[in-house]
Amino acid sequence: MATILENSVKRKVRAGQKTVGGWLQIASPMAAEIMSRAGFDWLIIDMEHGPTDIPMLIAQLQAMSGTDVIPFVRAPWNDFVIIKRILDAGVYGVLIPYVNSKSEAEAAVAACKYPPQGIRGVAGSPRAVGFGQKAIDYLTKANDEIMVIVAVETFTAVTNIDDILKVPGIDGIFIGPLDLSASLGHIGEPHQPEVQSAIATIEAKVLATEKTLVTLAGTWQQAKELYRRGYQMVMVMADGMALANLAAEKVARFRQEYPEDKN
Repeated sequence: MATILENSVKRKVRAGQKTVGGWLQIASPMAAEIMSRAGFDWLIIDMEHGPTDIPMLIAQLQAMSGTDVIPFVRAPWNDFVIIKRILDAGVYGVLIPYVNSKSEAEAAVAACKYPPQGIRGVAGSPRAVGFGQKAIDYLTKANDEIMVIVAVETFTAVTNIDDILKVPGIDGIFIGPLDLSASLGHIGEPHQPEVQSAIATIEAKVLATEKTLVTLAGTWQQAKELYRRGYQMVMVMADGMALANLAAEKVARFRQEYPEDKN
């Protein structure tokens, strides 16, 4: 990306366009390179449930450079120190987990914004600012270009969704179906009517605003349904799970075709 901090995904969703993304969860620069070359609009490096640390994050961002993919990170927590370090590494947006209230949403936005809109520390040396080569260019664009996405994934967050949506600076709402189902007492069962009702409530509230709906899909048919319902950012695969599923499929096919060679 020759031009520093031009967030094409933010422009696309503001124009009402659909975008496609994926998870990078195995902390592999090669997986990041492969998926970024596939043509995704954006990829989210998972620092909440994946093993990525800051050096690993930078290695994956370097592997993605030279492509048009926009890099995002799911932060491990709503913590301004780690979010500052993630942004300084050079990502274009942050998905912040477990945001349950207006005050937590305000803290998430503040962590991603330079003063006076927020509390992000200013430095002219990190990778994000070109190691000092494009500091002013970056510093004057960052508050507008970086996307702030907060995760609504608990019953408490659902009850507070109206207040969360009123917080300035939030670009998108991520619905986490597995965490939400666990919060409602249906762990591993997002298909339960109570969970689906909560998801529908969130969707309706978000679609009544200018915020973007974000989630993940297990199948292409599910992704199409999500786009139909108004989602603009859908993750259609994850690097580790895709490899695991493909490997299991190939082995199962072999065992089926040649059962005599099982032992």
